[in-house]
Amino acid sequence: MTHDDHVDAALEVDPWAGDSRLPEFFGPSWAAISAFHTLLVDEGVRRGLVGPREVPRLWERHLLNSAAVVPFLPEAGRIIDLGSGAGLPGIVVAAMRPDAEVVLLDPMERRTEWLLEAVAALGLGNVVVLRARAEDVHRELSGVAVTARAVAPLDRLYRWALPLLVKGGVLVALKGARAHEEVVAAARVGTKLGGGAAEISSARAIEGSEETTVVRVVREVVRGVR
Repeated sequence: MTHDDHVDAALEVDPWAGDSRLPEFFGPSWAAISAFHTLLVDEGVRRGLVGPREVPRLWERHLLNSAAVVPFLPEAGRIIDLGSGAGLPGIVVAAMRPDAEVVLLDPMERRTEWLLEAVAALGLGNVVVLRARAEDVHRELSGVAVTARAVAPLDRLYRWALPLLVKGGVLVALKGARAHEEVVAAARVGTKLGGGAAEISSARAIEGSEETTVVRVVREVVRGVR
């Protein structure tokens, strides 16, 4: 079976492929999101940013999962997507929050090259792609929100993300089943960096899609701590 045959076969068993609720849910962002799905299936797989086995799960596990974080984000201001990788959730956020500036931050050249090409292909004019580690831009980059998906445990994520937030800014992290354990383990680090109490919520983009766990932390104090 060729690569293309494998992708076609995978798409045939995607339970969300062709679901009429998708364009209704995404609304004005549907054209960009649909085109992004196509890019992930084609170029994303070829470049190793998406595993072939993930193709039949792209809608539910990746795109709808990313979309579930959007209601927790402000509609405007700078949103920084930490460790953006293939653009999840950053590109989805940018498409669904057109009045925000979305910074896709990643330290790997091959990923930032992909992100630049994807952003151009999708015509997203509200995106900045930045190749850097979070800790290297703490003093020069800040935003009203930081998103993170499958980046690091919360104790490490707090050290990278909270210094990027202005006072009152919010970290919104997509987490798994161990979210509560991570929140407890990272509480001291979060407080030291000016973070408030973590809120844990369950979110679902569309009825019938998988729930995801969202951890939300507001930076209440800015102390100039590392």
